[in-house]
Amino acid sequence: MQLQIDQITKTYPGAPAPVLQDVSLTLDAGATLALTGESGSGKSTLLHLTGALDTFDSGDIRLGKTAYSTLTEAQRADLRRTQVALVFQQFNLVGSMTVAANLRFHARLAGRDDPAFADDLAHKLGLEALGHAYPEQLSGGQQQRVAIGRALAMRPALLLADEPTGNLDEATGDAVLDLMLDLVHDSGCALLLVTHSTRIAARLDARLHLSRGRLK
Repeated sequence: MQLQIDQITKTYPGAPAPVLQDVSLTLDAGATLALTGESGSGKSTLLHLTGALDTFDSGDIRLGKTAYSTLTEAQRADLRRTQVALVFQQFNLVGSMTVAANLRFHARLAGRDDPAFADDLAHKLGLEALGHAYPEQLSGGQQQRVAIGRALAMRPALLLADEPTGNLDEATGDAVLDLMLDLVHDSGCALLLVTHSTRIAARLDARLHLSRGRLK
């Protein structure tokens, strides 16, 4: 399912200039794209717009045949539940749920709960022995692996990742990124990853740089 971002502009109330201005990009199914840029360049804003977490002033975003500009709030929520998955620096796991339950949480919301698929993800993520553990009992790297597994368990068309290894040390972050890229490749979903690291960006299929709200 192709992602098309077409001349998106976004201005926050009271801001002297748009945080994003006429931003356009295309991301094909199965492709991976890194979005780099300095702090305040609009990277996270673009990710939030693509995840239907916020609205834009002009332009449009399409995922397959779905134009975001036509969606009601309920439809936007359904898009997030069934087509778009997000992974952030903050792991956002449900503390009262076990690892196994966290892994299947998003898939259950999407109506795509598949215990065998979740077990396979747990195996690939090295979490098999931790199914009955709770998030607070895990290391940061393990928690991020759960977050990635939870996002992919619902088989999204698009995975959005905002500095997913930013809270991890370099070695752990590299290992987590390796797993995420392998799983994304296996699933065939598209990946848009925000990072400040040119080293991490080089691992993806393509890279775009955002500066002062414009793509370079």
